[in-house]
Amino acid sequence: MRRIWSIMLMSCLCQILLAQTHVTITDTENWKYTSLQSYVGQTIRFDVPFYVCNNYSNSLTISPRRTFTPTNQALPLSDAYHALLNANKYGSITLTNVSGYHRMGERLHNLTVKVNSQTSVSLISCDWQGNTRQELENGYNTQVVKQRGEPSIIVCCMNLEYYLVENISSSNGSMGPSTQSEHQKQRAKVSKALAKINADLYGLVEIEQGQRALAEIANDLTQNTGRKFEYIDDGGSANGTYTKSGFVYCSDVLKPFGKLHENNTGVKERKKTQAFQEIATGEKFLFSVNHFKAKSGNGSGNNADQGDGQGSYNADRVKEAKSVLANYENDRFYYGDNDILIMGDLNAYAMEDPITTLKEGGMIDLHRAFHADSSYSYNYRGSAGYLDHALCNNTLYSQVTGMVAYHINSDESDSYTYDKSNDQTMFRCSDHDPIIVGLRLDSTATAIPEIKQPNVHIYYSARTPHIRNAEGGAYMLYMLDGRKATPSPVAIHSNDEPIDDLKKGFYIINIYGQGTCLQTKILVR
Repeated sequence: MRRIWSIMLMSCLCQILLAQTHVTITDTENWKYTSLQSYVGQTIRFDVPFYVCNNYSNSLTISPRRTFTPTNQALPLSDAYHALLNANKYGSITLTNVSGYHRMGERLHNLTVKVNSQTSVSLISCDWQGNTRQELENGYNTQVVKQRGEPSIIVCCMNLEYYLVENISSSNGSMGPSTQSEHQKQRAKVSKALAKINADLYGLVEIEQGQRALAEIANDLTQNTGRKFEYIDDGGSANGTYTKSGFVYCSDVLKPFGKLHENNTGVKERKKTQAFQEIATGEKFLFSVNHFKAKSGNGSGNNADQGDGQGSYNADRVKEAKSVLANYENDRFYYGDNDILIMGDLNAYAMEDPITTLKEGGMIDLHRAFHADSSYSYNYRGSAGYLDHALCNNTLYSQVTGMVAYHINSDESDSYTYDKSNDQTMFRCSDHDPIIVGLRLDSTATAIPEIKQPNVHIYYSARTPHIRNAEGGAYMLYMLDGRKATPSPVAIHSNDEPIDDLKKGFYIINIYGQGTCLQTKILVR
C-alpha cells in the first residue's frame, strides 16, 4: 500500500512539473502584473526571485523587485518619480496559500505558483532566502559599519515609538504604552535591541520628556552590556506624553564636551546638539539628534499637502533643516570642532526638500554614500524608504568607517508589537529601524575626493572593464536582480582601475566618493 501511495505521489509531482510554464522576466524594475493575464488557471515558475513587499495580512504581497517610496529614489514630481509611481501601482501581486511567518524583504527563489488572476497567485513551492530573524540575530548587515576599517566608536540613532515611563494612561490611545505592564514589555524589547547593537553612543527620539526614561535606558544598557552608560540631563521634566530627543553614552569610551545646545525652531525639545570627546584619543565631534515635524495632519498654506509625495508640513520641515544648518555654524565655533554627524527621524524621504536642503548645505547622505538606492529604515503600506537619516559634513566623512540600517523593525509584521503580542524578542520594538554609524576619529584625516561626471567613466581593455578618474573612491557591483556581486565596497586605488575576476554577464556598478554615487551598467565578456 505504501508503495502505491509513493508511486501516486511521484506521479502527481511529475504532473505538476510537466504542467509548469517557465516565465522569464527580463525587466524586474518595470514588470507589470498584467503580464499574468494569459496564464490564468496555469501553473508557472518564475526565473527570477520575488521579494515580500507587504506582510500585514494573512496573505503576502510580492514583487520581482523591492518596492520603494517614489520620493526616496526620485525628486518629487520628476519623470522618475512618476515612473516609480506607475511601476509600484502595477508591479506587485498577492500570494496566497502561505504558511509560517515571513518578513518583508525575504526572497522567494524558484517560485512556482498557480495563477488565480492577474493580481493573485497561490503558492505551490519556493525556496525562502534572506532577511530572516536568524540572520539579524547573528548580526547580519551590521558588519557594514566596518567597510572602511575597524571603527573605534559606534553611534546608533533610533526612534523608540513613544517610549513612556511616567505618563502612562489608557487615554493615550496609540501614543505609547497604556499600562505599566505594556511599558515593561516595551522596555524589554527596546533593551534587548539596544544591547544587541552595543553602541558607544545613542541618539534617541520619541522618548518621554524629563530624565526618567533616559535614566532607565542607561541603567538597562549598563546591566545588559557590562559597560557603564550615562545620559545627558537636559534639565527638563516630564510633561504629559510629549516626547523629545536625547543622548545616552558609554562613559568608558566617551565624555561630553561643552554644554548641550537645543534648537527649538518648529517642534520643541526635538533638535539637540552635543559634542563628545573620545577618551582614548582626545578627538571630538558634534552629534546632532533631530526629530522633524511629522507628515500627518492637515496643514494649511505652504504646509498643505501639495500632492507631490512629501505630505503635509513639508515647509515646516524645510525650516527645521535650515535651522540645523544655521545652528551648526554657531556650534562648530562653540565646541571648537568642524566634524558633525546629523541623525534622527526627519520625517522626509531621501529626495524630499528637507534632505535636499541639508545636502545643498554641505551635508553628505550616508545612506546614499554607502548603499546607493538600496537603503531603507521604514515601511509604509509595503513601500520602503528611509525617514531615519545619517548625514555628516565632508571633514567627518573621511572618518566614517560605514553605516547601516539594522532591519529589526521595519520588515516586521505590526502584530509583533509589545501591545499586540507576547513576543519577547527585540524584533518590532519600534516601527523604525535603528541606524548605526562607525567612526574612527582622526583630525588629520584628509577628505575623500568628490566623484564627478563626466570625468569618471568605464572603458574596456582586453574585454576587462576599467574605471577611470575615480582614485580614492570605491565601487560596488550588483547582479541585475539586485544581488550583491561584491560583498562590500571595493577601494579604487588608481586612476585606471581594472575590475577583475568576474564571470561573464551584465552588472550594475555603483561608484562612490564624497557622498556621491554614480550608477551604470557594465558588461563582462
